[in-house]
Amino acid sequence: MSKSRLLRMDNVGIVVESLDDAVAFFTELGLTLEGRGMVEGEWAGRVTGLGDQRVEIAMMVTPDGHCRLELCRYLAPAVVADHRAAPVNALGYLRAMFAVSDIDDVVTRLRAHGGELVGEVVQYENAYRLCYLRGPEGILIGLAEPLADGR
Repeated sequence: MSKSRLLRMDNVGIVVESLDDAVAFFTELGLTLEGRGMVEGEWAGRVTGLGDQRVEIAMMVTPDGHCRLELCRYLAPAVVADHRAAPVNALGYLRAMFAVSDIDDVVTRLRAHGGELVGEVVQYENAYRLCYLRGPEGILIGLAEPLADGR
């Protein structure tokens, strides 16, 4: 059996229309803006297969510093598809799940930034309280509150 060459997962990317709204939403969730800038040129298009491109990005990082979320706003070429309103059982990207310490407080704070519950906050056995929430532009995230006391 060969040893895996995988080192880690660096980030998950989400394409948005408003970088400012998405950054505000994920900042409220608890991520920190690590950097913001432009990725452009023929070299970048060779990676993505899009040719000459211009993309404004914002890199967000989780409090532990181990996970990143790359928010991208394509200036060129134009966006060609929109999956933001897809239901949770649609093929492709589903959601990013975030562990939180107080799910009710997080949901309340994210609602102030356009967050809407998809269903409701539910409890899974004595392990978690869970919900799906759509943020700006329909971005789907999951929230999981670990239950240590078995309530």
